[in-house]
Amino acid sequence: MTQEAELPGKRVLVLRPDDLGPNEMKMWREIRTESGAPANPFLDPVFTAAVGQVRPRARVAVLQDDGSPVGFFPYEAGALGRGRAIGLGVSDSQGAVLRPGVRLDARRLLRVCGLSSWEFDNLEAGQGAFVPHAVEELASPVVDIGDGFEAYARRLRARSPGFLRQTLAKERKLARQVGEVRLVYDARDPGALRALMEWKSAQYRRTGRRDRFAQEWITRLVGLLGRSEEPECRGVLSVLYAADRPVAAHFGLRSRTVLSWWFPAYDRAYAKYSPGLVMQLKMLEAAAADGVESLDLGSGPARYKESLKTRDLRVYEGAVVRAVPGGAVHWLGREPARAARRFVRNRPGLAAAAARTLEEVGRLRGG
Repeated sequence: MTQEAELPGKRVLVLRPDDLGPNEMKMWREIRTESGAPANPFLDPVFTAAVGQVRPRARVAVLQDDGSPVGFFPYEAGALGRGRAIGLGVSDSQGAVLRPGVRLDARRLLRVCGLSSWEFDNLEAGQGAFVPHAVEELASPVVDIGDGFEAYARRLRARSPGFLRQTLAKERKLARQVGEVRLVYDARDPGALRALMEWKSAQYRRTGRRDRFAQEWITRLVGLLGRSEEPECRGVLSVLYAADRPVAAHFGLRSRTVLSWWFPAYDRAYAKYSPGLVMQLKMLEAAAADGVESLDLGSGPARYKESLKTRDLRVYEGAVVRAVPGGAVHWLGREPARAARRFVRNRPGLAAAAARTLEEVGRLRGG
């Protein structure tokens, strides 16, 4: 399916992700490289194509100038033209891929795509057309390991000596009391992946949050990306074993140089050993040896992120809304709840109380 429209000075083709050919995917990556943005796998065409296989309303607007692509805008379309970032809810980096110098009017772009609104929650910095529509700026911690793990460990030891010392002590205790500890960085273990999903689902229920793995499209998406062999966007399952038993695991998405922290979980039977933190340090060492230059921990507060990070990226949450009926429906349906979350998030005491309430709700539900 192809739709054509016009922006000032540009032709726009609206395609399904599986209509993108090798040339378009090559141009997408070339433009992304030219822009100087981080090689985040969530903004690679393979991620959009994978979402297209599990979300039938996924689309890509291809912006052309003199017949040559100068930009790509991936999105999902819903009822009344309510749009959302591709993979919203699991995507940690969102936006358009534009050749340097290309300028857009966000609402005009939405109009030619047939959208009344476009929602985002992890818009990357530098997205000049969309950042003015953000309602909140968030920190997304990053761990830089491009100089090698030893150089990073020295910085971590200087910055968070207690964190590193305690984590290494937990690892030694796990080895003594349970058995040999080892990490398989890029595991091909379907059983470990199933265990990870079960642990994560239990965590969602326990904390009163929506279980992402109860949504079929997310489970299918993880499966597709786990089978990807594309260097710029493929899933990596890392598993920490103690006495050959999985005790923690992480499924992330990586490009050649960026690994995104996506779905971590651990077996609560081993919680006293902090297996998730032990796994994370070992993952950083293995990833650095494998050519990864940075681990993107994603937005959202967590004490371990503050201990591990070397810097923060900025990401944005909000929506572009057009003055049409569908835009009004989006605003009424989303903005009051978003404002309430923002109110709580900006008040640590209230946020902690809300987290305790969610955990109690999860406990009452039997999670």
